[in-house]
Amino acid sequence: MGSRPRSSGPGCLSSWAPATALLLAVTTSCTGSAPGNGGVAAGKPGTAGVGDRLFPGLGNGGYDVVHYGLTLDYVPETNHLKGTAIITAQATQDLSRFNLDLSGLRLRSTTVQGAKAQVARAGDELLVTPPKTVRNREVFKTVVTYDGTPRTLKDDDGGLEGWMETDDGSTALGQPSGSMTWFPGNHHPSDKATYDTTVTVPKDEDGDPYDVISNGKLITEEDRGKTVTRHWRTEEPMASYLAHVSIGYFETHKGRTGDDVPVYVAIDPDEAEDSADVPDLVPEIVDWASKLFGPYPFSSAGAIVDHLPGLDYALETQTKPYFGEAPEEALLVHELAHQWFGNSVTPREWKDLWLSEGLATYAEWLWEEERGDRGTTEIFEDYYDGTDTESEGIWAFPPADPPGAGRVSDPPVYGRGAMVVHKVRRAVGDETFFDILRTWTRQHRHDNVDTRQFIALCESKSGKDLSALFNTWLFDEKKPSRM
Repeated sequence: MGSRPRSSGPGCLSSWAPATALLLAVTTSCTGSAPGNGGVAAGKPGTAGVGDRLFPGLGNGGYDVVHYGLTLDYVPETNHLKGTAIITAQATQDLSRFNLDLSGLRLRSTTVQGAKAQVARAGDELLVTPPKTVRNREVFKTVVTYDGTPRTLKDDDGGLEGWMETDDGSTALGQPSGSMTWFPGNHHPSDKATYDTTVTVPKDEDGDPYDVISNGKLITEEDRGKTVTRHWRTEEPMASYLAHVSIGYFETHKGRTGDDVPVYVAIDPDEAEDSADVPDLVPEIVDWASKLFGPYPFSSAGAIVDHLPGLDYALETQTKPYFGEAPEEALLVHELAHQWFGNSVTPREWKDLWLSEGLATYAEWLWEEERGDRGTTEIFEDYYDGTDTESEGIWAFPPADPPGAGRVSDPPVYGRGAMVVHKVRRAVGDETFFDILRTWTRQHRHDNVDTRQFIALCESKSGKDLSALFNTWLFDEKKPSRM
């Protein structure tokens, strides 16, 4: 997320409590043999939630999604969305029933392997019972059609996520649970998948087309007279909270990085003057980061600068970070650094978010040092002394142990997380430190990770016992003494 952390986290935890209670009731009444099995008990239901300590209701067990094929029809004037989701997944058990996360939208039909499935709804959970048990390791397709007015979710701190209308269209932001407002799926970062997102939008009253921007590469664009359809493809695995669509009017800029990665930057005309340097900065930052962190992990890069005043955060939507207004240079660095730390190498659980935010914040420090301003040690000292403008609140709790869902994006995860990274650098030396970062992004490319793995890599590469460092700076409740 952006380098200006919210006072409390991005979750909408209060919305999960009634859903969980209702789900328990539905689950109790739906156990037993799956319909169509001739009364022969086979398989068992997948779990509701993947057991995330901070967000127990997010995601679902029993299967791994391989690919989402999303076909959307959207009318900006009425904010009406019609969708078909083709979800290709592999069962991880004999599966008599499984769950999908979907918030608010009306369910029209659901099939599994081409046959009609029974569906019960419990809050933001769809309980899908296929006509016959899906066998362990079987690859199966679920097709869900749905429509309605997509929701905007309000977080505990008043922040917004989900599907949001802008002055000339809409945008979809998903951290941590907002993606379930516009497509059904397994909405937890531990289940990454590839995507094809095809969006059809009518032209406006003057006959002008809206722009449709999503993750990955633009595959096709078709003008059908009254409508325009764009098909975007995400070739590398992506956590669903990073899935994104923006619809509106944008000025587009195309280019290439030094490694010949295509760059696509879209800027709302209202932000064009203040964002004049963004199209050149994006490839410059990607090239700089590639030298420090390893090869850029995706087949395209870019950014979206929208006009959404008051959003109060940016998001590292995969391949094209999203900004609600013209970004400061440091914020652009932060979100692009997330393409390595957070998007390619993704925390397995939300409690490990410091692995994304701490490293992306430290990338800001490195960029500032590169630009000839403060060095990273000076920035560290300013954070420790509380003189840096972003240092307020960093000692509230240990970065690796947020006390609840509402605190997952608080300052300790960002600022103190970056301080942990700097302490590691000082302990192991620059050569080993940057080797650690490049090894981390190479070994776990497009994978999920946890804090334990990062600590193990740091100790393995350095040949040092770093337990005291991590215990003091990452896990200890109190502010460490300067050492």
